[in-house]
Amino acid sequence: MKVSEFRLLPIIAILRGIKEDQIEPLCEEMISAGIKTVEITMNTKGAPALIKKAVKFSSGRLTVGAGTVLDKKSLKAALDAGATFIVTPVLINDVMGYCVKHKIPVFPGALTPTEIYAAWLAGATMVKVFPAKVFGPSYIKEVKGPLDKIELLACAGVTPGNLGEYFAAGVSAVTFGASVFKKEWLKAKDYKSIGDLMKEYVSSFKEVAGNGKISG
Repeated sequence: MKVSEFRLLPIIAILRGIKEDQIEPLCEEMISAGIKTVEITMNTKGAPALIKKAVKFSSGRLTVGAGTVLDKKSLKAALDAGATFIVTPVLINDVMGYCVKHKIPVFPGALTPTEIYAAWLAGATMVKVFPAKVFGPSYIKEVKGPLDKIELLACAGVTPGNLGEYFAAGVSAVTFGASVFKKEWLKAKDYKSIGDLMKEYVSSFKEVAGNGKISG
């Protein structure tokens, strides 16, 4: 992952619990929608193979990373599969240490100001505020008051409708996952609905960026 390029469209799509035959159509929809960055969680069955397939199919059109990386073993499996960034639900010191040492972008999860500060000091590229929906944009704004130099990634609860509020509150990036990759749509192979909703996220961000409402 080139962080400078990620900042141009700082949205991460999160794939969890998907099947191998869904990778190609989902990647195609992401690319068509304008999404540039995707995370495949390591607690998805056969995650390394899915990462490999996404990397191969997207052929540079998507930046593929691994999420829910909980230990060095899963970290190695993710990197060997071609993941170029790492996301963790909490601060895991040995995973963080390896990523920082090897200059691999890493996004550890945290919620409280103390956790967020600790994750940042450990070398986070951005600190993933998870679950962001519990407190919403107002919480982000309060945290950014004293911790204004820390870059935050809002995870869980970000919609096309409130995306602008999160950026105005000070986040540097956002994610979306199950709210877009709905089980019923996946089961019905309704990839078009998934793609249409992803386009809404991209459009919302471009509108917010165009209006100069990004403060993160």
